[in-house]
Amino acid sequence: MDSRSPRAVDVVEPAVVVSSGEAAASRQSAGRAATLGERLEFLGLRAAHALARLAPLGLVRDVGALIAWLTGPWLRQNRRALENLAIAFPEKSEAERRAIARAMWANMGRIFAETLVLDRVLAQPDCIEIVERARWQARFGEPGPSIGCTLHMGNWELAIWPLNSFGRKPVGVYKPLDNPLADHWLVNQRRALYPGGLLGKGENDDDARAGQRTARQLIDLARKGGCIGFVADHFDRRGEPIAFMGRRGRFTTAPAMIARHVGARFWVGRCLRIGRASRFRMEIRELEVPRTGDKAADAIALTTAMFAVFEEWIRTDPEQWMWWNTRWVRDDGTTIGKRDRA
Repeated sequence: MDSRSPRAVDVVEPAVVVSSGEAAASRQSAGRAATLGERLEFLGLRAAHALARLAPLGLVRDVGALIAWLTGPWLRQNRRALENLAIAFPEKSEAERRAIARAMWANMGRIFAETLVLDRVLAQPDCIEIVERARWQARFGEPGPSIGCTLHMGNWELAIWPLNSFGRKPVGVYKPLDNPLADHWLVNQRRALYPGGLLGKGENDDDARAGQRTARQLIDLARKGGCIGFVADHFDRRGEPIAFMGRRGRFTTAPAMIARHVGARFWVGRCLRIGRASRFRMEIRELEVPRTGDKAADAIALTTAMFAVFEEWIRTDPEQWMWWNTRWVRDDGTTIGKRDRA
């Protein structure tokens, strides 16, 4: 790689390839045991899971939406969501932005509820409609590596499902939860979606060597013809400034860098909710991977193209995007607002 590329690769922060059954062990060995508060939080999660298993899917989803719709506006994240909406939609009135935020909270509640009964969501006939399915099934049936990126929209947990339905075994890259018990539970819930395993992306380890090892793992997987999935709209304090929603945000260029490095196909997709039901429309776009003499510049250009698609989708259906999880930067490079973990 050229002299500029390590920065782009390093943003894939220290991670460990884990299977669903190994997640808890790796978290315990890499960090700490759960605190009493986290154990109580996990008991609440398991109780919610047990109750959800007793109720019809529609009732579970609607109760989740109602609870989030009522409580979301009172959470501290709502203030950040409204600040971000004001940046993205200065032409809208405050009432319009609050309505978008309120609808977003309802969608977040539906997603949480659906995560509790993910197997039942996926068991529905025609749960996910894939736009131009025949085209993409043929394309993904071709040999070779594939890098896929989605955003926190609709139900992003399901955005990887088309690859499963096309016979591939995708590997996922995700940000572990703070609570190791809840994190282990979530990895197990995602098992059917990521038969190739999960990469737990750390955020607090500044060991550059560990970051390089993770990057090499991802590159090795891609070189072997694997499929790797990212939720790519997280703010990254070490990322590159990328044009987004009329401002600049710091985002990792790692997915683009890996695609550029190994010659992988690069696609973006969103799993958009249809109405209020647990039914979704999956839209996929393949982006051309630039190949000039400057790998880092190519990765930035591809990441910029990806976020242009993300912006188009967000402006079309703003109520289905997670507004509190975005960060922009000022012209001097400083972050707008504090960086909260969400």
